Amino acid sequence: MDQSFELLPEPFQINPTLPIYEQFAWAIQGRIVSGHIPPGSRLPSVRELAAGRGVNPTTAARTYQELERMGLIVTYRGQGTFVTRDAALIGEARKDIMRKAIKEFKSAAGKLGLTAAQLLEFDKEDSHDS
Repeated sequence: MDQSFELLPEPFQINPTLPIYEQFAWAIQGRIVSGHIPPGSRLPSVRELAAGRGVNPTTAARTYQELERMGLIVTYRGQGTFVTRDAALIGEARKDIMRKAIKEFKSAAGKLGLTAAQLLEFDKEDSHDS
């Protein structure tokens, strides 16, 4: 298959505490919303994804099912699986990722007894010192 993008980043580290299909779906989602996988791109088949990553085809199928549920990919019988061309859906997925990142950032600050603004200020000061 001729593609000018990597479906999953190399190297891809598997977290044994989370289902592989979720990790694949999150990684591919990130690559779609960041533009590393352009809208309309044809994705590898389920079998190609499974073989390329050494996972069970069921895992690859669940990955694509999750991405379809998000609206980020569409499968056309006999033609293949493609990234949606719907910029609004991709934009919403990007916002979802940002919301999650902000929530995690605020949580990390709270665990340190700091505000998010204090962490950002530290980063600004630390960047100047480097």
